Amino acid sequence: MATLSCISCTRSYPVDSPCWRCDCGSPLDLRMESCFPASAITQRLPSLWRYREAMPLGEKSTIISLGEGMTPMIEEDIDGLHLLVKLEYLSPSGSFKDRGATVMVSKMRELGITEAVEDSSGNAGSAIALYCARAGIRPSIYVPASISAGKLAQIAASGATIHRIEGTREDVATAALAAAEQSYYASHNWNPFFFHGTKTFAFEVCEQLGWQAPDVVVSPVGNGTLLLGSFIGFGELQAVGMIHHLPILIGVQSEGCAPIHTAFETGLQDIPPIDRTPTIAEGIAIARPVRRRQILRAIRETGGWTVAVTEQEILHALRTLCLRGCYVEPTAAVALAGAMKMNDDLRGKTVVVPLTGSGLKTGVQGHL
Repeated sequence: MATLSCISCTRSYPVDSPCWRCDCGSPLDLRMESCFPASAITQRLPSLWRYREAMPLGEKSTIISLGEGMTPMIEEDIDGLHLLVKLEYLSPSGSFKDRGATVMVSKMRELGITEAVEDSSGNAGSAIALYCARAGIRPSIYVPASISAGKLAQIAASGATIHRIEGTREDVATAALAAAEQSYYASHNWNPFFFHGTKTFAFEVCEQLGWQAPDVVVSPVGNGTLLLGSFIGFGELQAVGMIHHLPILIGVQSEGCAPIHTAFETGLQDIPPIDRTPTIAEGIAIARPVRRRQILRAIRETGGWTVAVTEQEILHALRTLCLRGCYVEPTAAVALAGAMKMNDDLRGKTVVVPLTGSGLKTGVQGHL
């Protein structure tokens, strides 16, 4: 039976209650049993909802979908590395955040929620605004005043109410949290249903590999929505015997904002205060992720590690991808930059690198 469980205390909540955090103030996790009828899955439409037996929804009729998922995974040889590059930027709104949005907004519709709050540097706000529009839910999206024009335009086009907040990304989150006291928080960081959308990344990777797990997954890490989703997804597949090992999870951050890397390198269970500098990887410039302890635990439990990359390394990876036909935003190039930096450690392994967001919304040409 599915339940919502606090990550800090022992309190649990029914999965159909409209709560997004524990009364103690901590985030909630969703606990559920998943199954994977492989023969049925392969006969279904190529969207992430082919895994519906592993989704936290009671009724198929509440699904809000745009055919997201089943993004291509192509082979690339770069700097002597043989990589499997998953093109998440081909999702309907242009980023992997559509995975979380389709599941969370479908659950919101099932719960009868009619308005919600979200904060985002851009891609999550775009995805949630898009799916809320399709569901008839009224979202208020809190964004940094410095948000890229393309992402702002996409959010506005979906009819969301936009609040531009001066200051840091943490200031944006604080404003949204205050508003969420009077509304439902459709947060890609707090809301547990979002992570049960991003976990489908792991399902697809394994299905595309003939129900085998890769050796390594290299992900950009800000709030950890893809890395933690992958950890959940691979864990569920292993629990039912669909795969026999968990991939090593490697988290890549920009040197300009690398709290997870700093904590990992110093053996801490929580992140220390950091000095942050501007970075072109705006989507992962998160100084204090809500689920930071869980991110560190997921990396350590899979035998993984972290790496921080410079602005020049990100730019080199971005140019490399664009010259190969992959027009992505700088944040999406972070994972490749990390893989290239760890070249010797990854040789001979099956390595998956997600390209998380499109360059069409971020003015990439200014960096090329």
